[in-house]
Amino acid sequence: MSVLGWLKARRRREEPTALAAWRAQWTAAIEAQDAGQVEPLRAALAGLATAADDLEIEEEMLEGLTALVDLTASLRDGQLPHVVTGHRVVGTDACAFSAPASLPDDPAQPAGRVMLTDRRAIFAGGGQSVTAAWHRVGSVVRVDRDLLLVLGGTDTVHRFRFNSYADALCGAAIAGHLTPRRNLGSRGL
Repeated sequence: MSVLGWLKARRRREEPTALAAWRAQWTAAIEAQDAGQVEPLRAALAGLATAADDLEIEEEMLEGLTALVDLTASLRDGQLPHVVTGHRVVGTDACAFSAPASLPDDPAQPAGRVMLTDRRAIFAGGGQSVTAAWHRVGSVVRVDRDLLLVLGGTDTVHRFRFNSYADALCGAAIAGHLTPRRNLGSRGL
């Protein structure tokens, strides 16, 4: 093996380790909702940019952390966002969140919109709708870009896949805030 080949091979072995460490730090910052970690993570990601070619997902993850930190400050003050929507499925509910999503567990994987109101979670799209009242939700779990609402006392899980980490993180935070049991979970990558 040439020296250049050896260096390239070594770099490929080191990249996953550095990237895995960055992702672990990001996961810890998400769990702690730590605003103080945004800049160190940004600097660490800039350092990884020379070692790896494609960090688009990690940049999106960092944007998600920033959005989550901004949102949780409002939620701690008892202020839910207010989203103006003319969508008829919302009716008279106060909408706090609206983002494009899909239903990955459905064979057709319909695309639509998830709306979180003061009364319920709603998915509308692909010719169907899914609704879960907050008093029925036993736990809220976020896995990557997916938001899972587990209905209490049943085996029913509604899984929504968002297009971005920011939408998934903020949707999970709002759902956790609106769920009476406040049983919020988040699992890393």
